[in-house]
Amino acid sequence: MFKRCLICTDFTDGLDRFASYVSSLSASGLNYIVFLHSVPYWEEGEIPHVDEEKVEAAKKRLQVALENIPEGVEVKVEVPNGKPSDTIPRIVQQEKIDVVLAGTPIRSFLQEKVFGSTSLTLARSTSAPLMIFRPNHISVYTKEELELRCQHLWRSLLIPYNDSAAAQYLVKQIKKYVQQDGTSALKKCFLFWVIQEGGRLPRETLEARKQEAEKRITEVQKDLESVGLTVETRVEIGTPLLEIVKGVINEDVSAIAVGSDDRGGLLQWTLPSFANEVLRSSWYPVLFFSQAR
Repeated sequence: MFKRCLICTDFTDGLDRFASYVSSLSASGLNYIVFLHSVPYWEEGEIPHVDEEKVEAAKKRLQVALENIPEGVEVKVEVPNGKPSDTIPRIVQQEKIDVVLAGTPIRSFLQEKVFGSTSLTLARSTSAPLMIFRPNHISVYTKEELELRCQHLWRSLLIPYNDSAAAQYLVKQIKKYVQQDGTSALKKCFLFWVIQEGGRLPRETLEARKQEAEKRITEVQKDLESVGLTVETRVEIGTPLLEIVKGVINEDVSAIAVGSDDRGGLLQWTLPSFANEVLRSSWYPVLFFSQAR
């Protein structure tokens, strides 16, 4: 699905462990991998300057990524100075990155702000899809488990769908990346439409909306199947977040894909409420597609 990947780590998110699994990452379709750790300028004194000690320590920590690289795969380690919100978009553009993998600091998770300032800045500044991992998500895996996880980062996606502009954009992007890939590592999608329950709507109205949704989601299913994907669908009545969390547990899913057509809306379920809760409640990474403004 993706070929050129940027893996960003602050060394507290667990993503630096990926440096030891380049071969497994290549099995997911990647052939160009950049590991990045941003070192803030040392601001003691009147003039900020490069903290050479921290730069060298970071390079040494990521050096394992440059060992035993599989044939046909290129790997780079970047340790720029500056804020991640400044350095990451620059590297994305410079290296023509297809997807950015990033974690979120433990401090943000404890504050229940999983999509923190850096993630939101990235979402607004680059059109590259952003895959966000929950704090310590990678850290809990054994070596064997992590090796398999790296091979199947996006083998199967759960796609919350409601036929909004954001949902349509998401499907369009997934089709685009699969078509560009040719031999896509993405094999299966699970389309899940939840009719919002609540208010004073009679059950008959909700059931009628469910039937309409089932017709529409079948059309979307055929559209995705046209590029060689296996697609399953499901339509339920209930609370979107709760149903999605329950649904992802019962399916063989690698990640939850969400989309935004304008960097503002997120399937009409806002980024803080929906994505944060999914990451906090389900442990599944979120693959976020959006248009840069």
